[in-house]
Amino acid sequence: MSTLPLGMIIEGLVAVLLVITIGYCFTLNRRLQRLRADEEVLRATISELMTATEIAERAILGLKTTAAEADKTLGSRLKQAETMSHTLAEQVGEGEIVFTRISQIAEAARSAAPQREAVTRSDPYAAQPQPEPQQYAQQAAGYGQAAPAVEPERRRSSRASDIRSAAAEATARLEQFRKRNGAAA
Repeated sequence: MSTLPLGMIIEGLVAVLLVITIGYCFTLNRRLQRLRADEEVLRATISELMTATEIAERAILGLKTTAAEADKTLGSRLKQAETMSHTLAEQVGEGEIVFTRISQIAEAARSAAPQREAVTRSDPYAAQPQPEPQQYAQQAAGYGQAAPAVEPERRRSSRASDIRSAAAEATARLEQFRKRNGAAA
């Protein structure tokens, strides 16, 4: 009788182990099913990722093309800006030369005005030395004007004031030009 209970105990133990194995297989089967379901989701995610990667690659190619076009456009505009800058610098230099000449004329007119007024007050009809037409031609040649004829006596007094007003106007215009160039730079 002792063999029978030992055989039964072993068979009971095997039965319990089989039940545990069946339970474990059932759990393992559920996990495998979840893994397979996750595999499908993972495949869908991978395909979406590949699609997004292709879209990103196309966008990068488009950006490279746009950057190349922008670089070409920017290069040409920079060249134009350099050319314009050099032109403006030359014009400012020429303007400063003209301004210097006008300042010299204004100074000459200011220094000559007191002498002319003194002569005019003492003897308004006194003969004043007339500059030669050649001197007018030399002065005007520097300013791009035709040489004026010798002016009559009555215009001499108004000439100094005309030169002063022209010099003041030219100075104001040059200052406006400088301000515009300074704002543009």
